[in-house]
Amino acid sequence: MYNYNQSSFPTPGSLEIRYGNYFNYVVPNGWRVLEDGQFAVVLVSQDNAALTIMVGNSGLSVNYNPGQFVYEKLMTIQPYDLRMSQPRQAQPIAGCSVAYEFDYTYIQNGIPCQGVAKCSVAYSYNICTMVMTCAASHQLQWTNYASWLPQVASQVSATNGAAFGMQGVMAQNLQISQDEGHRHREYREWSQNTWDEVTRQRNESIDRQNFQFRENLGNVTTWTNPYGYPIVELPTNYNYYWINRQGQIYGTNDNSENPNVGSTQDWVRMNQYRP
Repeated sequence: MYNYNQSSFPTPGSLEIRYGNYFNYVVPNGWRVLEDGQFAVVLVSQDNAALTIMVGNSGLSVNYNPGQFVYEKLMTIQPYDLRMSQPRQAQPIAGCSVAYEFDYTYIQNGIPCQGVAKCSVAYSYNICTMVMTCAASHQLQWTNYASWLPQVASQVSATNGAAFGMQGVMAQNLQISQDEGHRHREYREWSQNTWDEVTRQRNESIDRQNFQFRENLGNVTTWTNPYGYPIVELPTNYNYYWINRQGQIYGTNDNSENPNVGSTQDWVRMNQYRP
């Protein structure tokens, strides 16, 4: 259950729950949805002075540094003089087990900006899924947003197993989350108490971004496989990927490595997809 500062948090009815193809998330009244795709959700305030970003990748190494992940994702907005604090533990988003939070400052178009970013992590086998949620605004306005906007940014949940580019990892965690009855009860209580006056409506599917934009935003490449599964977009930190009949994927940078050695599963190397 999330505890909000009611004195500064928007009143019920000023926040709307959106239902996208891959994620459910919250939109403050008057804000624009710039991106609602497989890897990211980006919202911007009406005056362009504040924003929230959710972006994630599956198939990362379990040793991937959360601070490095946050830094790389924040750099996609091309900030000047980006500075980040040391990490602190935080409450992860739904489907993840741990999270680390960072304060950060930067300059955009000559305007000092300030925000909070969180990296939530879900582990599976020898890989993990990392998800950054962040909120920021012009520095002079940050006191108006600091107590509630980061929490709005964190109110996102993956609803599609293909979210973040790989079947399996988030799907497993979502199933676990669905099986935990107390999480359902907490969510229903949160939804009723906080969003009583929010009219539930499913946002129409936005047109998918073009192939190159998706790969650049997600820092991924696209792969095919021989077992009849759809093509998948995977992170660029591995040069080779293998898949078995259960749809599990294994990444490596060693061209000679073969996961079939010592295994009873049928691993087959995937081929990079070229549109």
